[in-house]
Amino acid sequence: MHYLGVNKVNSYSQGCYLGVLGGMGPMAGAAFALRLAALTPADADQQHIPTLLRNDPRIPDRSSAYMAGGENPLPYMVEGVRFLERAGAQLIAIPCNTAHLWYDDIAAATQRPVLHIIQAVIDDLRRLGLQQGRIGLMGTAATLKLGLYQRHLEAQGYECIVPDDDEVERYCMASIRAVKGNQLEAAFAPAAECIARLKARGADAVVLGCTELPLAVPHALRPSLGITLTDSIDALARAAIAHYLATDRGGPRVAQPPDNRENRPAGPPYRWPRIIQESRTCATPFPRQCRPPS
Repeated sequence: MHYLGVNKVNSYSQGCYLGVLGGMGPMAGAAFALRLAALTPADADQQHIPTLLRNDPRIPDRSSAYMAGGENPLPYMVEGVRFLERAGAQLIAIPCNTAHLWYDDIAAATQRPVLHIIQAVIDDLRRLGLQQGRIGLMGTAATLKLGLYQRHLEAQGYECIVPDDDEVERYCMASIRAVKGNQLEAAFAPAAECIARLKARGADAVVLGCTELPLAVPHALRPSLGITLTDSIDALARAAIAHYLATDRGGPRVAQPPDNRENRPAGPPYRWPRIIQESRTCATPFPRQCRPPS
C-alpha cells in the first residue's frame, strides 16, 4: 500500500493544508473530515492530510437562495474560502453539492484550486466500474431542478434518472431535513424509498448527491439496498486524497470540472510548491481553477 510521504506533504514546517469550507450543513462538514481520515491510506497520525475545516453554519441556505429568492450565500462562501487561503490552504474542498451552483464565482475568488464535487462523483462511478449506464440522482430540489448533475453526467455518456418533484420533496428533502435536524434514524426510511424507486426504474447506480444523504444512508445498511451507491462525501474525500498521493509521486491531480482537462497548461507536471521556510508559507504555482460547463 502507498502511504502519504511524511517528508513531502506532511512536514510541519510546510503549513500547506487542505482547506474545507464546511457548515453546509455542519454535520456534513464534520462527516467529510471523518471520512477523509478514514479513507486515507496511513498507518500513523503523521501520514494523514493536514486539514483546516471551517465549519460555519451561518452561510445562508443555498436551495432557498436559488428557489425562493433567499439571501445570497456567495459572499459568505467567498469569505470562507479566502479565510482558508489566508490560513495556508493550498487546495479547497467544499462538501456541499448545491454550493457548486456558485462554483464559477467561488473559484474566481481564490488563487487556490477548488475540487469539483460533481467531477469527483463521476470519477468515483468509474472507480466502481461504471464507465456508462443509467444513474439515479438524489439531491436537493435546487441541485436537481437546475441540472447540476445531469449536464455533467450526460456530457460524459451517462443517462440520468431523476425523481419527480413530489418524490424529491417526500423522500430526498425529507431525509435531508431529518439529518439537518439531527434525526438520523428518521432520515433512513425516506432515502431508502427513493433509492428503491430509482432502482425499479432501471438505475445501475444511485448518486447520493447531497452531503446530508450519505449520513442518512449509513455504510453498514447500504448492501441491503441492492444497488451501487456513490457517496458525494466519500467521492470528494477520495479526490482530495488522490491529489495528495499524486503530489507525493511528483505532481498533484485535482478533480476538475468535466470539460477542462484538455485546458490544463502545457508543460511539466504540476509540483507541490517549494516552501519559503523563513515565512512558513507556501508558494503557489497552481493556476486558478477553470470553469465547469454552462
